[in-house]
Amino acid sequence: MTSPVNPSAIPALAAPLGEEKGALVQRLVDGLDSPSLTWLSGYFAGLAARQLPASAPAPQPAPVVQASPQGSLTIVYGTQTGNSRLLAERLKQRAEAAGLAVRSVRASEYPVRELKNERLLYVVISTQGDGDPPDDARGFVEFVLSKRAPALGELRFAVLALGDSSYPKYCEVGRVLDERFAQLGATRLFARADCDVDFEPVAEPWLVQALERAKTEIGPQPALATVTPLRSVPASPTFSRENPYPSQVLANQRITGRGALKDVRHLELSLEGSGLTYEPGDALGVVPRNPPELVEAVLSELRLDGATEVTREGRAQPLKRWLSEGLEITRVSRPFLAAHAERAGKAELQRLLTPEGGEALRAVLASHQVIDLLRAHPAKWGAEELVGALRRLTPRLYSISSSKKRAGEEVHITVALVEYEAFGSRHLGAASSYLATREAGQDLVDVFIEANDRFRLPKEPSRDIIMIGPGTGVAPFRAFVQERAETGASGRNWLFFGEQHFRTQFLYQLEWQEAVKKGELHRLDVAFSRDQGQKVYVQHRLREKGREVYDWLQGGAHLYVCGDANRMAPDVHDALIDIIATHGGKSREDAKAHLESLREQQRYLRDVY
Repeated sequence: MTSPVNPSAIPALAAPLGEEKGALVQRLVDGLDSPSLTWLSGYFAGLAARQLPASAPAPQPAPVVQASPQGSLTIVYGTQTGNSRLLAERLKQRAEAAGLAVRSVRASEYPVRELKNERLLYVVISTQGDGDPPDDARGFVEFVLSKRAPALGELRFAVLALGDSSYPKYCEVGRVLDERFAQLGATRLFARADCDVDFEPVAEPWLVQALERAKTEIGPQPALATVTPLRSVPASPTFSRENPYPSQVLANQRITGRGALKDVRHLELSLEGSGLTYEPGDALGVVPRNPPELVEAVLSELRLDGATEVTREGRAQPLKRWLSEGLEITRVSRPFLAAHAERAGKAELQRLLTPEGGEALRAVLASHQVIDLLRAHPAKWGAEELVGALRRLTPRLYSISSSKKRAGEEVHITVALVEYEAFGSRHLGAASSYLATREAGQDLVDVFIEANDRFRLPKEPSRDIIMIGPGTGVAPFRAFVQERAETGASGRNWLFFGEQHFRTQFLYQLEWQEAVKKGELHRLDVAFSRDQGQKVYVQHRLREKGREVYDWLQGGAHLYVCGDANRMAPDVHDALIDIIATHGGKSREDAKAHLESLREQQRYLRDVY
């Protein structure tokens, strides 16, 4: 049993509290034991953080003090787009409000040596693409799955998994961790929940259950005296994911040339009066609308009346509006495929859902929109059944391509129109086609800011940065260069950019050339894959400049990669390993370990999708 703290042993309280408030605090802590004092310190720290003015710099995180394993909750989260962090923080806030001792830790910052001492652990983690962990959770996942993981016979745990059912290995990372904790002897408090892109309907019940079980497991905490804050806590921003801001479109400019294979747009949107703010590396959430022609095609194929009133989750509206604004029809999810296979009674669709159908299923989910499935395998759907089976249309995230210090009350994004021919008809992406058709000065777009704390400029402005961003992956680096110029950062900036053709697809060409002229961009290397017989990509340029890239990294440079996760990011990763091995005189295994150490130091950061 922990003994109460002797008040006489507490240091005298100095300014800024003053004698009267200091005496109140002395009375408050009189007789409290160490766990209670630890909890109280976290409570006061939380109050202080919430009272910071919006313009104040974020405080540096204090060293994590390990809470007593008995009577505390740890939440570990791994996230690529921020959803897992959002849910973990929501649970943490509710646990604190219930008087529980709790900490929420990003997986990359969690000291894995503490795992053997945990008694109550919740893991909230996403799966990227086809079964990969998010970048910030790679080390944590590898440790738990390795032979180094300790026996966990005294641990109680639960897992909330996030993913995208458009991929066969949906929520794979959460599933594997859930099974591994049990293998290590830990006790599963309640079943894992698997969340699709539309995570709220599944996540919220899991959070409610998690909080109730935490109350039971931890038990009542020591009673604390009521503390009146010294001043009122400012209200949270009005606009958010749940309540997006209707932003005026200020500019919608095509930035690829005539004849280009891609239609890429630069959009500028107003944030004036919204209270929304952002930092380089953050994303703009956009609430999309489905292409009108696609909505009409679905209604026609199923012979349904768009005016039919349909209720889902307590909300009633016409079927056409559900298909336009509420439901996902540009992508096929595994649950909808399963439901349609049952209705169509087609053995070939049923085979896709078996373990042997993995590759074929992956191909269908990647290539088909809902209309393609309906046309290829006709089945009867009623309006209510269709609305119930489709998953909700979720916001799309776009890397912000402006620095607020330069753009003021505006936010800029770079959008490539998704447009292609398939199965005999024209296909469009939901958000990109919606944004591409917005009129400057006329249309509004519902938006919110999605913070991305794992993709930030170096805290030391003297650090060099290397940015690798082919295609629209260059967007955040436009913001990086603007920010470094506006703040007078002394570190050098090196950009690698790639696209198909120099003449028509050199995104922001004049801006980059001007930045080089002004000394805001110190090096620019480009790769245009189809301007010569042999294709040249950014990874080839990296290898060509390998000696200098390695020297920059050895000098402390931070390395950033943004763009396609399926091909570009792995190819760039392999090129970096080769560069470190070749110019660092290391084996390939040692080069891999060196690159992983840069990731752990947050000097190798990726924003891939």
